[in-house]
Amino acid sequence: MKRDSKLSNVLHILLHMAEWDGPTTSEGLAEMIRTNPVVVRRVLAGLRERGYVHSEKGHGGGWTLTCNLEKVTLRDVYEAVGSPPLLAIGSRTEAPGCLVEQAVNESLGSALQDAEAALLSRFAEISLADLSQDFHKRFRQRFKQMKRNHEPA
Repeated sequence: MKRDSKLSNVLHILLHMAEWDGPTTSEGLAEMIRTNPVVVRRVLAGLRERGYVHSEKGHGGGWTLTCNLEKVTLRDVYEAVGSPPLLAIGSRTEAPGCLVEQAVNESLGSALQDAEAALLSRFAEISLADLSQDFHKRFRQRFKQMKRNHEPA
């Protein structure tokens, strides 16, 4: 089963946009995440409606980040992209009168609801600023490592 990477893609885009001065085109963003510009525009439309990004048409136009990274959480972004399914597990529905199926679906459904609630709660604790800080930490570490690898012995 193919995984839905919409949330991951849009977070990737937002963090890159946070590093750039000025607008970026849908084409440029699409190339970065290896997708079609139409997909980028469709995904960013939900973020635009919430005021997280802005778009300008025409020469010199494109997408810009307009939100405070500290105030926007993964849950906010998840909801802005349409709340895609979090878990791929589902229940059987072929024999709704079957008592075994009912027992399985009740327990499975309850456990899945708890898991989704826990995941959404965790998403609400992580801001875009947290992701940006992690990126910058990793960038500094890689830069130090590259510098060490190129120092004369």
